[in-house]
Order: sequence, then structure tokens, then C-alpha cells
Amino acid sequence: MNERNHVIDVDVHNDLKSTLELAQYLPEPWKSRVQSAGVGMPGHGYWSPVGVMRKDCLPPGGGPSASDPDYLVQDLVEPFGIKYAILTGNMTNITTMHDPDYAAAIATAYNDHIVADWLPKHESFRGSITVAPQDPQLAVREIERLAGHPQMVQVLMGSAQRAPLGQRQFHPIYEAAQRHGLPVTIHPGGEGAGGTPPPTPAGYPTRYLEWHTCLSQNFMAHLVSLVCEGVFEKFPRLKFVLLEGGVAWLPHLMWRLDKNYKGLRSSVPWLKRLPSEYIRDHCLFSTQPIEEPDDPKQLLSIFDMFDAENVLMFSSDYPHWDNDMPTEILKKLRPEARDKIFYANAAKLYRLG
Repeated sequence: MNERNHVIDVDVHNDLKSTLELAQYLPEPWKSRVQSAGVGMPGHGYWSPVGVMRKDCLPPGGGPSASDPDYLVQDLVEPFGIKYAILTGNMTNITTMHDPDYAAAIATAYNDHIVADWLPKHESFRGSITVAPQDPQLAVREIERLAGHPQMVQVLMGSAQRAPLGQRQFHPIYEAAQRHGLPVTIHPGGEGAGGTPPPTPAGYPTRYLEWHTCLSQNFMAHLVSLVCEGVFEKFPRLKFVLLEGGVAWLPHLMWRLDKNYKGLRSSVPWLKRLPSEYIRDHCLFSTQPIEEPDDPKQLLSIFDMFDAENVLMFSSDYPHWDNDMPTEILKKLRPEARDKIFYANAAKLYRLG
């Protein structure tokens, strides 16, 4: 990638060398708990035959993939012309924890770790304010604490939730994010774990292949909830980002929702426009995992259906097993659309120069 092809990567999964790194940022009794037993993050329980992280990007000095800031720059940022790397970490599963106080403490410690140990390491790094929405007031407190940091550019939480995200218990989080001009972002990882419902509407699948494929169903439910509960009428400046949930499902969801709204609009009298208009004006999506039909022209047709060049942003999902690099995807797009997806849309959303 050369100077005129700068990229903003909106989903870079930096990792901890060890969960003990969090201990120094935790008060008691949480500090002793983590030192003695680790974080204790609930897992979804599905085994991946290829693992979750790539094995070819382990830091030479040891530690998990993407746990060394300097090596992440060497392996991802510099070779691929990444102007800004939005760090999304690996802590969104705290939404599955049963104890809201512990989940909030872990979120605060992790955010302090990002601010102290990652953001100063390279000019490309931008952070996310990870929150635990089990207690929305604690999540708001965390947003208030860090919203003024110039390198923290969004509010981040897991898509594994106990309720659809449009419901009013989440609204204080959205109010705080809108007040500070921060987008709210969701990311999968813990669906079916801890205190969350089954990862599919039909129940618990058997294998990781099924779980991984069906993650988009959860995103559909959250998106419909956000629109129908009137979140974007109540918070007209709020932007909402859906990371790593796919995009090919979006046209048929908007069509179905618009059609049903025309017959059932009396049940949602607060909506003043078609549901699809709220989605196009308030929601952005990431490229990874991009759906890959045998005929690339079919994907371009789907892009046209939901105005991809204005609502899609590039994400590598580094260093996950199925991550994408900017040199390898969306080669058939016209240059103007590529520039928007690879840079301009994210630059506008995150107010990056």
C-alpha cells in the first residue's frame, strides 16, 4: 500500500500477554481474584478446529498473537499502510458475566491498560471504551471517565446480551455516547455463554461451524430492536457500528422490516420514517467477515442494495483465523468506493484526519 492508499482498520484485536496484566489496574477484591484464578471469562464452549488466532503472527518475544504492540505495528500496520488501527481487544465477552460489579471493574482495568500500555506505543493506535452493560449506570460512569481522552474513539460492548439492544435499559449508554460524540459499537464473541440466551433462535447448535455462521442472526435481532424501539429517534445524532457480523443479510432485512412496518406502524408510532432510512443514516458495518459468492458480481449487486460505499468500513479482524487484508479484498470496486470503504467512512465516523 502506498501513501495515497491509506487504510483505517476498524477491528484490530490486540491481546493481553497475560490476564495478570490487568491485576495492577484492579482494586480489591477483584485484584486478588484475578491473581489467583485469572479473569474467568465465560466461554461459548464451541471448539474451533483451526483455533481462533493465527499461529503465524505470534510475537517473536513470546505471548499470544497481537499481544506485542511493536510487533503488531511490524506485522500489520506498516506492511499494509494502516493509517489508524482501531483497537477492539478481546474483552467484549464481559457482557456474559453474572456479576455486574466485577464485569464493570474488568472493563475499567482493561481500558486503563489500553490507555497506558497501548495507545502511547504508536501514532496509528486508537482505543475503544469497553463497557459492561449489565449495570448501565456503571457503563455510563466509564464513558464519562474516558470520553475526553483524544485517542479513545468509540464505546464498545459485546453483542452477546441478555436482551435486544434497543430496549430502554440500554438507553443511558446511548445518551452518554451521543453527548460525547462517540459511536456505539458491538462485536460478537460470547453468544450462548454465561448469562446470555442461546446463540441462535432455534437453540444451541452442535458445532463451531454452526455457531460461527449464525452470528449474523444475533446482529439482525439487535438491529431490528434498535430501530423499532426508537433509539435513533430518541438519539438523533447517535451512530451505531456492527462489527464482524457480515453484511449480505442487510438488504433482505431492510426490505422485510420496511414491508412489515407499512402494515404494523401503529405498534411503533414514534417512528417517523421507514426503518431502512434509520439504518442507512445511523448504522455502519465492517467488511470482515465479507461474504464471498462464487461470482464476485453478485456481491457488488448486494453492495448496491444497501449503499455499501457509504455505510461499510474496512476491518482486517487481525489476528483471527479468518482475517482479511486490504490488499486481498474488494478488488472489483471502483476507486471512489474503495476510498470510502477503506478510509473516508471511518475517518468521518471517528473524526480522524
